[in-house]
Amino acid sequence: MTVFLLSCLFRRQVYAFQLTRRQTSFVPRARILSRLYSTINNDLMEDDTIFALSSGGSAAQATAVAIIRISGTQAPAILQSLTTPGTLLPKPRYAALRKLYYKEQPLDQALVLYFPGPNSFTGEDVVELHCHGSRAVVQGVLEAISDSSKLARYAEAGEFTQRAWRNGKMDVLQVEALADLLTADTNTQRLQALQQLEGKLSETYQSWREKLIAGLAHAEAVIDFGDDERFGDDDFEDPEVGRRLQQESVWGGVIDQMQSLCKEMEVQLSDQRRGELVREGVRISILGPPNAGKSSLFNVLAQRDAAIVSDTPGTTRDVLELTLNLGGVKCILQDTAGVRTETEDTIEREGMKRAFAAASQADLIVSMVDSTDYQAGINILNRVLTECIRSEEGDDDNDDDIGVSGVGSLTPESVLLVRNKYDLLSDGRTSLDPATTNDLAGIFDISCVTQEGIDHFLESLTSLVLSRVSGTEPSSSSRYPGEGALITRARHRQHARSAVDALNRFDFLSRQGTIAVDMAAEELRLAASELGRITGAVDVEDVLDKLFTDFCIGK
Repeated sequence: MTVFLLSCLFRRQVYAFQLTRRQTSFVPRARILSRLYSTINNDLMEDDTIFALSSGGSAAQATAVAIIRISGTQAPAILQSLTTPGTLLPKPRYAALRKLYYKEQPLDQALVLYFPGPNSFTGEDVVELHCHGSRAVVQGVLEAISDSSKLARYAEAGEFTQRAWRNGKMDVLQVEALADLLTADTNTQRLQALQQLEGKLSETYQSWREKLIAGLAHAEAVIDFGDDERFGDDDFEDPEVGRRLQQESVWGGVIDQMQSLCKEMEVQLSDQRRGELVREGVRISILGPPNAGKSSLFNVLAQRDAAIVSDTPGTTRDVLELTLNLGGVKCILQDTAGVRTETEDTIEREGMKRAFAAASQADLIVSMVDSTDYQAGINILNRVLTECIRSEEGDDDNDDDIGVSGVGSLTPESVLLVRNKYDLLSDGRTSLDPATTNDLAGIFDISCVTQEGIDHFLESLTSLVLSRVSGTEPSSSSRYPGEGALITRARHRQHARSAVDALNRFDFLSRQGTIAVDMAAEELRLAASELGRITGAVDVEDVLDKLFTDFCIGK
């Protein structure tokens, strides 16, 4: 216990030093100058009126309608400069038909909307011009806006959203949700992003943080004013009774509240990455011996000739990928090199190594077996189960340069055994090895040539994918896959896990009497800080800098 208390005290001193370091010259001069320049530059840029083509009218193809967005203090004046002198601004949030002019020459007839700040997307005065989408019209309007006011400039990537964040219209979670919504490929991604954009996730994280801050406020009050109310260990004959009463005197109901909060957060952390799977896609790797039909199945699922198929073993040497939509869920299907028991070919060994690396990082594995050479396929399946499938504790003592160590939390239930070339069997049967196949997610007999069994396999694969992202059994259903997922990015998981670790340390320290009150309070502060980093309540400039650059121009 003494060692633990000392480690916590050291952690607190390191944390305090880090806080001090952020405010002093310990930070390298280059970083200070860079941040200073960035801050000054951002302040100057915030006063600018920005504009950009928000949708339609791309250089590749004209569209029926193109939306040009203007945001900033000069937005109303720019609109009036483009219309007939004396024309009033349209009624806020109502569309109005206006003729646009530039140097007394007509530009277009457009629908115009005016959103006075702060009731707008960016929190500033915003004007939207819904023009015809030809390149001539769009280019003419953009040039007119640029020349109408020297304070107007083209927007940077993500700058409209950045202003919305700076003006308190969105938090970091909502900014991330908007980025996900703009790049959504499937229905589940769209629904998850919309749920996050509505602020439901932010409300949950903020509620957790408020509970931590309330507990921290209680701790600070005890530290500052509660010395006279504390009991000593010698005041009671039974030390355990004294310790319990001392805890009640110091912490009241804070310990129970923090335990309840910790359990609630741990439930979300044990969600099998549902939200991340919806956002990033479920990775499915096809693994098996050469000539088992992996590339043929890859092409069947892709519904095109995505991979070369040949009778020559070892045609596939690298990992091929394509994106599928299974039941509204994004899936990344991988075709891998054939796996042999032994080979002297250096290139083939590298292909096998990459195959196992892909399988070890997959969420589901399709183990492909040639029904006419069943035993060879079973040997490879056994190798998959021993080298790619490990418990959460992991078995990292693998010296095979083809195998992969340190993999994730795959289980045998993540494997589907597919016996291909079923049409070539005379009796239509192959013997099963119960020791190998008992715990698998499913066993399927198919023929990539005749398409026999493909529909059944695809239905089962889709059901398994849906169960992974919904957190339910394959036979059950929810309103939509991924419903209720709170953690949608690895960043969220990292900070939530750190907060839980801090709460576990608090739970221990809060039971050590008055000697550890300060350190226990520090753990609550650390936990609150970690949750604040998720929503942006605590400095997350580096995260935002990367995030905004991923946005397109005009958003």
